[in-house]
Amino acid sequence: MIHILLVEDDFDFATILKQYLVLSGFEITWAKDGKEGFCLFKQNKIDICILDVMMPEIDGFMLAEKILNVNPEMPFLFLTAKSLKEDKIRGLKLGADDYIVKPCEADELVLRIHNILKRTQSSNQKLAEKTPIGKYIFDYSNLQLTYEDQSQRITEKEAQLLIYLLKNKNRVVKREAILNQIWGNDDFFSGRSMDVFISRLRKYFAEDEGISIESIRAIGFEFKVSE
Repeated sequence: MIHILLVEDDFDFATILKQYLVLSGFEITWAKDGKEGFCLFKQNKIDICILDVMMPEIDGFMLAEKILNVNPEMPFLFLTAKSLKEDKIRGLKLGADDYIVKPCEADELVLRIHNILKRTQSSNQKLAEKTPIGKYIFDYSNLQLTYEDQSQRITEKEAQLLIYLLKNKNRVVKREAILNQIWGNDDFFSGRSMDVFISRLRKYFAEDEGISIESIRAIGFEFKVSE
């Protein structure tokens, strides 16, 4: 059974959402604020987090950062009562898998949860062994990139993007294809998030001149790896 950490300070909304998610087959641990949410996260084996953005003391963004410090590959999505561009960009830069404005349809939320978990699980199954990429070694099981004696820990989302690019190396892939496969949609906010992740991967591979991620204007990207 999938175990969800729901952190929501609106008691009525949290109660309704929790009941619906339980009926949908999930195990739910509910926290009424960010502080309690972080404690419960450390005490339980959580598969995915649903975090309200607007909470006192520790808001959803701060809580996400604390969670990612403990488990960088933890999938999570944000709930918010407002639709501000700045908030969405901030959340996606943190690595959020989705961003939903309240009030939301419970059916839609369940579908998005399943899609996130499906992408994560699919990514886990695609690469289980250490894989050479130019002068680097990619260890998916430990989410590490190694160059000579230096290792870089990467996030689950970065690993998913890297796997997709690696499968399509040395050929142009469209932005929309990457967004739909890894982010689940190709809207503006997901596009901004993807650009941030592409920049991170470029920095990770900076030591090997034979590796590059080239932007193809108005089309997408090409992950070039010298054979």
